[in-house]
Amino acid sequence: MKILHFLLLVTLSILLSACGLNMHNQPRAEYQEASPYFANGSTAQQLPEGVVSRNRGAYDASFYSGQDADGNLLADIPFEVSPELLERGQGRYNIYCAPCHNFTGDGQGVIVQKGMPQPVSFHDQRLRDQNIGYFYFVSTNGFGRMFSYASRITPEDRWAIAAYIRTLQLSQHASMDDVPADLQEELKTNGSISPSHGGEE
Repeated sequence: MKILHFLLLVTLSILLSACGLNMHNQPRAEYQEASPYFANGSTAQQLPEGVVSRNRGAYDASFYSGQDADGNLLADIPFEVSPELLERGQGRYNIYCAPCHNFTGDGQGVIVQKGMPQPVSFHDQRLRDQNIGYFYFVSTNGFGRMFSYASRITPEDRWAIAAYIRTLQLSQHASMDDVPADLQEELKTNGSISPSHGGEE
């Protein structure tokens, strides 16, 4: 019995010796703190030239900012737009944007109906005239009462949302001239296009 007590005591001593805060309370440099170890005196250092994202490869900086090297908002999405991208954008838009901006983009979402201030409609001429980089930039950095979504939505999905917003804008201001010629007659006759033509150009 004495041996059992002795072994238990030794085991507890070993376990309790690991409960200190030595690892937690160790010297470390906080981000943006002054540092004597670097020439610029800061712990925040630029990445070495040529470093690329392990997840996303060597994307241009404009992919993450929505702006070109001169600070101008991009006029085009920096990669190919596809139906899959627009579907992804619709899904992300419906989750993150529709509560305020509504599913049609008119700014009358359910949050607004509950008393929150109404955002400007995406169909306002000022926003229709904006480069598509504007919508990416705003979702990344926030604007007015809208906070940044950079920590909530990936860059790829922010671009997908921007593409879908442009689709919403086009859909609300489309004319018969935008309909392919071979489908115009069906639209005039039936008032709609049959699902069998949904994927045709």
